[in-house]
Amino acid sequence: MRILSFTLAALALSVPVIAAEAPAKVTVTLANFSFTPADLHLHAGQSVTIHFTNGGSGGHDFTAPEFFAAATMDAANRARVEGAKGRVSLGKGESSDVTLTPRAGTYKAHCSHFMHSSLGMTGKVVVD
Repeated sequence: MRILSFTLAALALSVPVIAAEAPAKVTVTLANFSFTPADLHLHAGQSVTIHFTNGGSGGHDFTAPEFFAAATMDAANRARVEGAKGRVSLGKGESSDVTLTPRAGTYKAHCSHFMHSSLGMTGKVVVD
């Protein structure tokens, strides 16, 4: 019986521990009157970190209230999205990461700064 206990203990120690898989990471670049990519494709129910970066010459935002409202995220990430406004605002050269779990759907996105969406700063988030 002692040998069996010792063998089981040795086997337990030799099994590798697998770390939790980190969320996928995608980058959205806000520039002068564009988002890159303009259409962001994500997978429903799969955690993702969206790295927003502002490469423009002034302030921009990524506004998608329906997308952010439908997504699941913790309080710290929800705060980066400016709550009910559903907006990630960045000054020139700034970046911010938002980790969330998206819900299936197609959501519109735009920059809410004056005239930016009229000048082409629009896109969509497609979650399959």
